[in-house]
Amino acid sequence: MKTRPDLIAFFDAHAIDHATTDHPAVFRVGEGEDIKHGIPGAHTKNLFLKDAKGRLWLISAKDDTQIDLKRLHTVIGSARLSFGSAELMEQALGVTPGSVTAFAMINGVGRDVTFVLDHRLAAADRVNFHPLVNTATTGVSQAGFAKFFQALGITPLVVDFAAMAVVEAA
Repeated sequence: MKTRPDLIAFFDAHAIDHATTDHPAVFRVGEGEDIKHGIPGAHTKNLFLKDAKGRLWLISAKDDTQIDLKRLHTVIGSARLSFGSAELMEQALGVTPGSVTAFAMINGVGRDVTFVLDHRLAAADRVNFHPLVNTATTGVSQAGFAKFFQALGITPLVVDFAAMAVVEAA
């Protein structure tokens, strides 16, 4: 599994401009508001889910997004969804609870994890995620974020969570 230094090296190897801020551990949305104020760009929440058929999903949304998990499966074409266990998260994405991040898809390639992206993040000029650990936040431009997924060969499923509709496969 790739680590924070591996992720940063990946960014550098693919000419993805990035800036990382180290900070005390943050485990959930709502914590670290003072930290977020000092970091420009959209801040995020990330959910690791498993559907009733065993398929894995990683959802990244703007931190204030409301996600209706009871209805989401009808939008993304999954079976009913529930949170994946910590053990499964570590096996599939190489991260622990509190460190879930879109950047963990660097470890999810080949592990059948489907990535779902909030359309508001897809439109944000700059996005911020944990760099595989929850003691830092790494920001990249939208172009850099797109380049990250392109380099991994991943096409995100873009969803408007307010309308509960797929916008596009970006």
